[in-house]
Amino acid sequence: MYTALVVAHSLLRWVVLGLAVVALVRAVSGWSGGRPWTGGDEQVNRFFVIAFDLQVLIGLILYVGLSPMTQAAFQDFGAAMGNSVLRFWAVEHIFGMLAAVALVHIGRVRARRAVEPAARHRTTAIFFGLALLITLLTIPWPFMPAARPLFPSF
Repeated sequence: MYTALVVAHSLLRWVVLGLAVVALVRAVSGWSGGRPWTGGDEQVNRFFVIAFDLQVLIGLILYVGLSPMTQAAFQDFGAAMGNSVLRFWAVEHIFGMLAAVALVHIGRVRARRAVEPAARHRTTAIFFGLALLITLLTIPWPFMPAARPLFPSF
């Protein structure tokens, strides 16, 4: 079960990143171009939030119960803070992703409450942009000490 969830989590990352980029491009172009808020904007944002929520849910299942990295970190948390790989998995990755998903939800709610289309696009661009930045910084890219491959092997 652990391997299946890690593979799903790794593959879903690309869906989340793709939807984030589409939502962000739509928001920035709508904001800068004075485009009205459309059903397409709403739909892309909804799919982005759903995909990100699913990604975080899978990540939490891995974090709490299945990951040998977090289990090792929690056995001696003090020592884990001195190990960059264990610290990444036990603290940095989870808190970065929780902050990012919180920004996505706050941005979506604030954008939906905004009356003017420009305010909706601006709010979406700012919050989704910050969430995407945090996400990109806390993904275990292959060049990092806590590396994961870009695509999982089956």
